Amino acid sequence: MQGVSTIEWIALAAICLSAAAVAVGLLSPRMQRRRPGPQATDDMIWIFDGTDLVDATAPARHLLGPTDAPQHWDDLYHTFCTGYPTMPKSPQDVERATTLVAPALECAEPTEMAFEWIGGITRVELRTCKKHAAPQADPTQVLSAASKELETLRFAVNNAHYPVWRVTEKGEVIWYNKAYEELCQSVLGKKPGPDTALFSAPYEVPIPTRKGRRSVTIPETGKKLWYDVTIIEYENGTLIYGVDINAVVDAEQAQRNFVQTLAKTFAQLSIGLAIFDRDRQLVLFNPALIDLTALPADFLSARPTLLSFFDRLRDQRMMPEPKNYGSWRDQLADLVAAAADGRYQETWSLASGSVYSVSGRPHPDGAVAFLFEDITAEITLTRRFRSDLEMGQAIFDRLDDAIAVFSMDGTLTFSNAAYHALWDVDPENCFAQTSILDSVRIWQDNCAATPVWGDIRDFVASQEDRAEWWAKVTLKSGESLICSIHPILNGATMINFTRTPADAPARRNKTLALTAD
Repeated sequence: MQGVSTIEWIALAAICLSAAAVAVGLLSPRMQRRRPGPQATDDMIWIFDGTDLVDATAPARHLLGPTDAPQHWDDLYHTFCTGYPTMPKSPQDVERATTLVAPALECAEPTEMAFEWIGGITRVELRTCKKHAAPQADPTQVLSAASKELETLRFAVNNAHYPVWRVTEKGEVIWYNKAYEELCQSVLGKKPGPDTALFSAPYEVPIPTRKGRRSVTIPETGKKLWYDVTIIEYENGTLIYGVDINAVVDAEQAQRNFVQTLAKTFAQLSIGLAIFDRDRQLVLFNPALIDLTALPADFLSARPTLLSFFDRLRDQRMMPEPKNYGSWRDQLADLVAAAADGRYQETWSLASGSVYSVSGRPHPDGAVAFLFEDITAEITLTRRFRSDLEMGQAIFDRLDDAIAVFSMDGTLTFSNAAYHALWDVDPENCFAQTSILDSVRIWQDNCAATPVWGDIRDFVASQEDRAEWWAKVTLKSGESLICSIHPILNGATMINFTRTPADAPARRNKTLALTAD
């Protein structure tokens, strides 16, 4: 039993030693160094062969730029050198030291970059700081990097074109940039001090917005300088930014002046004007619109919608009554669409007897303008003029004499029914205008040969020695006509053809002689 126990103990010891050897072999750094590539993980690890990146975890590769582009040590250095100022500039620095650790300059959660040289391969890992990891960075290098960053920040702030300053809770200025100093020199004539807060106290700016418009005045010129002041709470004080908005304020003032000028101009117009914005609300109207539409001023001032505006016009009987009220809104939609394209133009005949010309015109930014013009007097005058012409035509149509009137350029402008019957023509139904040459050809075709037609043609075209004269012509039927030529206003010529008995020439000659006397 004793012998057997000794053998068993020896076998057990051999098994333990073998297991330990295997474990040591698997866990030794040499075995680990044979496989330096990163596994599928969220860690930030890069593997470099010389200066070329040969492998990296997905998030680590994403930090350096597009994954399909070749990446090098310089890409890594330029990405992290600012935040990790002691980072080695090349893999050779890692090779000389074997392992290096570059701590972050400042970070909410302390981090560091670990560099390790493994048989010609450089392994870089971005990780959270460990108490037992790596020696501390050189304080001189850290201070130098911090000084450079501070110099950059000071240069950026002092060369900003907008004033930036810091005040205490009591409103005392304790820090400012160069733009604020120059502004104080312009306004106060001195450098900033604790009591040189140019703008109102921070608490006067509405807290929900933390932003307000403030101005300062230059005493020498009286000019106001406008700024958008933004307030940011910072530790025991307040940091304030001022953005120059003088160009914006000047543009707003120019716009207001322009609108006032337009309003004064529109107020003198006799044409009613209504402008609706892109949301189809009334934004501008003139007094003439109130006079023409009889709409109350308070209704127009309340900025009604376009549909409400036309509904009110219909209620006031200031527009034609639609035949189908059910389709009234659809008609209004078509009206607005036509106005937006500049195609809306209608004449409204109202129940009161007035006549309005209504047109729609597009305006910038989707706005639409409607113009209302009272053309009652013009329509009345036109109708009266047309009635007078029709009456004159009716009177001349009752005469037995055939009458034709030619303008100064030889165009036939008037003829009566007797003329149409005599020469079997109807100039009013002709597409083209009838000239004196066309008329002479018709006369020649229906009369015996005579030189009178050439004389009449020359007389109509001439503007000199225009005196009344007459001549006798004979139709091919043998009937005689007295053709009398009369110069009238504006270089026009009236030609009469009169059927007379045999003694008519003598009486006609006597009549013309008496008229000439």
